[in-house]
Amino acid sequence: MHISLASDSLDGVASRLVAEVERRGHSVTLYGALAPGGRADWAWCSSAAAKNVTSGHSDQAIVCCWTGTGASIAANKIAGVRAALCVDAATAEGARRWNDANVLALSLRLTSDQTLVEILDAWFAGKPSTADEDTANITHLSDLE
Repeated sequence: MHISLASDSLDGVASRLVAEVERRGHSVTLYGALAPGGRADWAWCSSAAAKNVTSGHSDQAIVCCWTGTGASIAANKIAGVRAALCVDAATAEGARRWNDANVLALSLRLTSDQTLVEILDAWFAGKPSTADEDTANITHLSDLE
């Protein structure tokens, strides 16, 4: 898969994120502080990474800021994006299953190296549910856009 990665700083697990995603065999496009010379403000870099998902340039995106909240808000402003702020593996797995999330948002303040590995394991292993009630919710979100 091709994954767009964005972070507004190199704090916490930001630098480790690139290596972890590439170690799993994914190619990456970098934004913000991860891309020297790029605009690192969370709203700009997170929305740019999210736009790659809806344009088809990337399969998914991972966006980061200090709390993860701003990055998730910016990503969710892009029509067709379902960004989920995940602080643990169970939340990441649920976001993929029940919400068909296509953008993972992470907190640089809260995410440890070990938690990052666990979240990414769950995120990349997760598949969207095919249950009628779950697909109806995703369809409804699309209708709201």
